[in-house]
Amino acid sequence: MAKRRPNGAGTITRRKDGRYQGAAYVTDSHGFRVRKFVYGKSYDDVAEELSKLQEQERKGVPVPNRSWKVGDWLNYWLTHVVEPNKEPMTYSKYETMVRLYLVPHLGSKSLTRLTPTHVRQFLATLLRKGVPAATRFEALRVLRNALNRARREEILVRNVAELVDAPKVVKQERKPWTAKEAIEFLRTARAHRLYAAFVLILVLGLRRSELLGLRWQDVDFEHEQFTPTKQVQRVKGKDGRSRLVLKDLKTDSSTAALPLPKFCVDALRERSYLQGLERAAAGAAWHQEPGEELIFSERNGGLIEPRGFSRSFDALVTRAKVRRVTPRLARHTCGTLLAFLKVHPKVAQTILRHSQISMTMDIYTHVVDEDQRTAATRLAVLLEGDQLLG
Repeated sequence: MAKRRPNGAGTITRRKDGRYQGAAYVTDSHGFRVRKFVYGKSYDDVAEELSKLQEQERKGVPVPNRSWKVGDWLNYWLTHVVEPNKEPMTYSKYETMVRLYLVPHLGSKSLTRLTPTHVRQFLATLLRKGVPAATRFEALRVLRNALNRARREEILVRNVAELVDAPKVVKQERKPWTAKEAIEFLRTARAHRLYAAFVLILVLGLRRSELLGLRWQDVDFEHEQFTPTKQVQRVKGKDGRSRLVLKDLKTDSSTAALPLPKFCVDALRERSYLQGLERAAAGAAWHQEPGEELIFSERNGGLIEPRGFSRSFDALVTRAKVRRVTPRLARHTCGTLLAFLKVHPKVAQTILRHSQISMTMDIYTHVVDEDQRTAATRLAVLLEGDQLLG
């Protein structure tokens, strides 16, 4: 016979299979009063679970309106939270971590019963399988983000992934080019149709996506400056197919005006002349959308595939017989050269558009002053000349 419990404390009964069942009315995450059931091997186990439920109810924390599995929640989070609100590249990274690592190892577990031990075991399994530390770190970060959302929506009381230490990632220190290497690369690339793009990477430290998104209307030749506003990204359409598109840069600080020294102006004017020849050669096949008069385009006027640009860059690096670096690392040559020229860090920060002085000093500057112009011009002269080669 079941023990008599105080009013409002719920009921506990013994089932035919010998287990105990407890029931109590609580509020779910939709605001409805529902009867919640808990189970255990003994009366005291169930009483403890009911006590936890009612303590949660007293604190105003609702119970989930459904029994989520970790995999179900992760997929819901990707579809309804991440995809509508994040950039396509961010969604792609999160989706990869969920599909390849989180769902296969944690997907079948109950979301509300997930423990720090489960998460540690998951990371240990990835380690045994030889998954790199950086990937394990990213998988944990994605899980933390997903569980934080579940906590905000009052499905969870705590985020167990935050209780687990992240894998230690040892970053490989890779050095950008020296001034000599940069000059040798530009000499080799001189005859390439995208020579001006390589100049802007090295002189102004442009990122690959924003470099390929530059339009002629972004350039002010008269005042020798330009204002990047767009970037090229690959996005997945509703039909499931991916395509290249022009998107606005993420923040206003990304669109600060940048100095355009004569070295860059000359390269861009040459690029304009060459593009005119390509347009004439393409004839009716030439296509560019209105407002998308790209500086760096395919021979038919279309957007350049970022990975294809990197392959072209890599081929020129091999031909120049200089140390192999990626376009991302090559752009940091700009910072190296600015430091070599002893340019003031605040000026270098503006040219590099670093958000913190730890990356070179505080916040972006939107005015192109003479100090910035002088610094960029000195760098251009360095790259154009032979003074470091001897």
